[in-house]
Amino acid sequence: MDDMYIGKFLDDRYEIRERIGTGGMAVVYKALDHRLNRFVAIKILKSDLAQDPELRRRFHAESQAVAMLSHPNIVSVYDVNHSENVDYIVMELIEGITLKQYINRKGILNWKEALHFTTQIAKALEHAHSRGIIHRDIKPHNIMILKDGNVKVADFGIARLLTTQNTLTQQTLGSVHYISPEQAKGSAVDARSDIYSLGVVMYEMLTSRLPFEGESAVSIAVQHISSIPLQPREINPDIPVGLEEITMKAMSPNLSARYQSATELLEDLEDFRKNPSIRFNYSIVPSMADDLDSTKQIIPVKKVNEVERARRRVSGNGATRNRVTPEEYRKNRSKSGRTTMLVGTFCVAILLVLLVAFMWDVAIKDWLMPENEQRIEVLNFVGQMLDQLEDQNEAYINYRFDVKYDYRSDKPEGYILKQEPTAGRTVTLTDTGVLVTLTVSAGQEDTLMPDIINKDYRLAQNELNNLELNLNITLAEQHSDDVTAGYVIDQSPKAGEVLTPGMSVTIVYSTGPDVTYVKVPNLLNATESRAKSLLEAARLEGRMVEEYDDTTQKGRVSFQNYQPETEVPIGTVVEFYISLGPAPTQPTPPPYNPGGGDVQPGGDNPGGDVQPGGEDPGTQPGGDTPTPGEPGGEEQPGGGSPENPGEGQTEPGGQEPGGADTPEPGTDTPEGGGEDVPAGTGEFGGGDNGEEPNG
Repeated sequence: MDDMYIGKFLDDRYEIRERIGTGGMAVVYKALDHRLNRFVAIKILKSDLAQDPELRRRFHAESQAVAMLSHPNIVSVYDVNHSENVDYIVMELIEGITLKQYINRKGILNWKEALHFTTQIAKALEHAHSRGIIHRDIKPHNIMILKDGNVKVADFGIARLLTTQNTLTQQTLGSVHYISPEQAKGSAVDARSDIYSLGVVMYEMLTSRLPFEGESAVSIAVQHISSIPLQPREINPDIPVGLEEITMKAMSPNLSARYQSATELLEDLEDFRKNPSIRFNYSIVPSMADDLDSTKQIIPVKKVNEVERARRRVSGNGATRNRVTPEEYRKNRSKSGRTTMLVGTFCVAILLVLLVAFMWDVAIKDWLMPENEQRIEVLNFVGQMLDQLEDQNEAYINYRFDVKYDYRSDKPEGYILKQEPTAGRTVTLTDTGVLVTLTVSAGQEDTLMPDIINKDYRLAQNELNNLELNLNITLAEQHSDDVTAGYVIDQSPKAGEVLTPGMSVTIVYSTGPDVTYVKVPNLLNATESRAKSLLEAARLEGRMVEEYDDTTQKGRVSFQNYQPETEVPIGTVVEFYISLGPAPTQPTPPPYNPGGGDVQPGGDNPGGDVQPGGEDPGTQPGGDTPTPGEPGGEEQPGGGSPENPGEGQTEPGGQEPGGADTPEPGTDTPEGGGEDVPAGTGEFGGGDNGEEPNG
């Protein structure tokens, strides 16, 4: 598939940066999550496979399986989506290399390192199996080694939920070098299939070889079913017997003889870790009796023929290449017999030479010596200290010593481990004395406890394991307000103290602050003082906000931002709202009366004009001419008439409708009979127009 996704955004969130791997079903990219500002790995289903509904279903089943898992040794899944015809999974980005790459670089792994990796893989499988999930493709390619030495199991590409397991037709999934016999047969699989595959991974770590090799996938699958691999200790004698027994039990082709669960495997791994010399007395040559008949029935003839054709292609001449004539057989047999005789004669000669040399040194040499030679019996020096011999020169005047040092001994420096000649032998005393070769312990440099304070406890644990002292490490947790969670707070023994093999070491690491949770009290309908008292009693902080609320009594709590009984850390700020009662309303203006012509009380009427809707006073029906104080031409309450417009009564409250004050006694009231009215003194108060209305 082309890199058409590089630089593209998925769901306006994930920016694809580079391709980092390709699998059987999908391509894996490194991407930046712009929402959370972190790098992630995105697995995109190959476009040619996305057209197959069954493959798409399997692809999404993978995400369904992994999303159910949460374990430090399993790669996490963050998101699953389908965008613009692209099916993809967003996963944790792992910075590290695969176990396969590590084996290829290093070759045979130290058995302690293999034990460390195996234990973490088994813990991941134990977690997955407990949730009904089988990986079905455990192999070093799917195991990531992090920079801190821990591992994570990845790529549940053919993982299948037990509750929805279906039989696959004409397909055996998984890498053929690591599949279990039941997978090779096409039979149903369970958790024990993953254990078999883990056993093959252990075999490869300990020997740097695969248990079965072949010219084709089918021939390798047949070997898983019907063959027994070479024992790991025959390839690498440094493997402890107990670890070899665990490996071969996990790889047993007989399901009933295999470990029945990852938990059972972990128990044996832990027993071996505590005592590497332990032997489980398992039969490392698995019994095939239970599976022979079923094997004969399960391997199709078509597959056997494919193996035969592959063999013929390798040989180049087909089956006739292996045919031998009677004459050739007799010649080969004669040649083989002569070779065997020569090799046997050579070996016997070497043994005779060694035997003669030994007898000469032990007995013959002494018998042939002249009788006048002085002979002494060699003293025992083993178990003494070398400095004791040097201090007692007179007692050992007949001896001279050749000292060799053993740097691998755990005995103290100067301790005599062995001597040659051995104690009790009778030897001839020469003028220069008897030469005795002593093997002396060089001692060991003291291994000091490193300073692991403020280190990640997992890194500290790895550092101690790398000392190869088989320390008994105990992890302890402790809350801390100052030290980051996961980092070491205390250690025992202290830094600089001497460590001895099998010594107990305690690592105390932080779990973060000790947070105490309390329940939020019910503040609704409480007064402000009561709400503050309740929060103070619960060791919580309060923040009061006022708001209008027509459903809650004034001065009472109408709302709180945490529901009652919610558990929050001590000191959390809880907001509560105090009601101010109903919100105030705006005054309602008097109703508008079109056509009435009445001037609103207190209102100005610039220029003496009438209110909108009023008719011109000079054109009132009937020819009546109203007074300036009577807009609209209506008669004032209490008496005035058109004939005496100035004598009308004033409005209640002492004002005329225009808003002007009532004239003082003795003053003239302007009338509308045609007299001039000075500008600014009209009864419409504030008017600029000094002319009276048209009569």
